[in-house]
Amino acid sequence: MFLGVIVATLIAYLLGALPIAAWISRRSGIDIFSVGTGLPGASNVRRSVGNIPGGLVLIGDLAKGAIAIVAARQMQVEGLWLILPCFAMVIGHWRSIFTGFKGGDGLAPLGGAILVMFPPFNGFLAVFIGSIVTLGGQKLPYTSLLGLVAGIGALLWLSRYYPSNPNDLALSAGVAIIAVLVLLHASVGHRRRNSSADWSNLDDGEGATE
Repeated sequence: MFLGVIVATLIAYLLGALPIAAWISRRSGIDIFSVGTGLPGASNVRRSVGNIPGGLVLIGDLAKGAIAIVAARQMQVEGLWLILPCFAMVIGHWRSIFTGFKGGDGLAPLGGAILVMFPPFNGFLAVFIGSIVTLGGQKLPYTSLLGLVAGIGALLWLSRYYPSNPNDLALSAGVAIIAVLVLLHASVGHRRRNSSADWSNLDDGEGATE
């Protein structure tokens, strides 16, 4: 069991580290790290490369999160132990060994993990609610993060009132902790990028006052 958890965690990190956005963008001659938000995610690829590449990145990121959990279960990792490969997959997306430890926020891979970690109704409904909030609030700031909060809130509620086994609520609480870390990681990253942009503008003489 312990060896299975270790192997599953390592595999999950490698799956999370797969730079799908960078690979797909490179086929169009674009370095996704140097355009738009600089994040290798579906939203940035959609805006900077195109709708179809963005959709492919979304599917790929969801898939690597789901595969990480399916692979862990094939190694007899169950229950609360699934939190370890789930978090390792998110870390891989944050700090990919294939891109010089650069990565994205990890929203889509976490969504993919949720889809298969919980009963189909709970997992799909939580991701669906998060997606609806994200799409419905396109003109609001931090729509993806708002969607994540909505999806995790729905998951906790469903696990509390419609569990398929006694571990569902504890497992959803563990996923909620990972979601909070994703939010913090995204917040710090956005603040750092905004700060860098401000300094670049000063260096370029833009925004400077006499």
